[in-house]
Amino acid sequence: MNLGTPEQPTASSIRTYLKEFLWDKRVVELPRPLWWLILNFIILPLRPRQIAHAYQAVWQKNGSPLRVISVEQAKKLQAHLDQQTGESRCQVELAMTYGQPNFGTAWQNLKTQGVENVFVLPLYPQYSATTTGAVFDQLSQTFQNERNVPELRLCKDYHQHATYIDALAKSVRSHREKREENQEQIEQDFLLFSFHGIPKACIDKGDPYYEQCKLTAEKVAKHLGLKPEQWQVSFQSRVGKAEWLQPYTDETVRQLGEKGLQRLDVICPGFSADCLETLEEINMQNRELYEKSGGLGFHYIPALNSSKEHIQLFSALYKEKCHDWI
Repeated sequence: MNLGTPEQPTASSIRTYLKEFLWDKRVVELPRPLWWLILNFIILPLRPRQIAHAYQAVWQKNGSPLRVISVEQAKKLQAHLDQQTGESRCQVELAMTYGQPNFGTAWQNLKTQGVENVFVLPLYPQYSATTTGAVFDQLSQTFQNERNVPELRLCKDYHQHATYIDALAKSVRSHREKREENQEQIEQDFLLFSFHGIPKACIDKGDPYYEQCKLTAEKVAKHLGLKPEQWQVSFQSRVGKAEWLQPYTDETVRQLGEKGLQRLDVICPGFSADCLETLEEINMQNRELYEKSGGLGFHYIPALNSSKEHIQLFSALYKEKCHDWI
């Protein structure tokens, strides 16, 4: 399961998607009457038109990058599991928390095949109530009227799983080796770990997301042998006036550019598939901000997407959590 995406890069389609996404209490915790007014009279009339061009800038022939990559991930995972077992003992279904296909649709597909055991893998390495918590809510809503509830297992997080850390480190190393033959130059590069931000109030209420993000970055940096001055963590995609997790990515990128940094690599470990926030916000908006501030050599390192290492991670998580099913 992943977050979801509009069906088309149009204001009307984006409005439909945002209405479902932003109405979730896990995403916005304001009192419902107040938030209903803000959402329906301020955000939904304006925001879809403001960001439609951003979706259009990254949209692919077969749909949004998130949907295209997610479909490919599911197909490759299915092939990987079939190859290992020699038969289709495990059926892979894709679902989104918001938009289509939702978990209810995925469950009906599984139910018609007689599936009785369901392992749910939210593609959020770091747990947050705003993401994985929302997945749990959708599962609960789907099964509350189900007469024969399946045995259900949920992967809460995998922020420090060895295969995940190895895959991230390999992606950084591969990226740098491809573009640099001079190893001394590679050692002078700066690596920025940009995670999706959430309101600081969420952390104050007990959300473990912040600590898990830091731990992921620390383990990858250690795996790569980076010195403390060669990497940093930041948080992107903040909205509204409330304080979000800091430091903010856009401000960090601007500061690095003002320092005259010669090379900046940016990786977004919290995103399992490239999407609007990585392709447009990071690789377009923040690239421009960095370069206008005086920085050189901006490089976005793609998400793990449907890479071999990423599919192996999904398979490993399934086997670890459901070994007695196999």
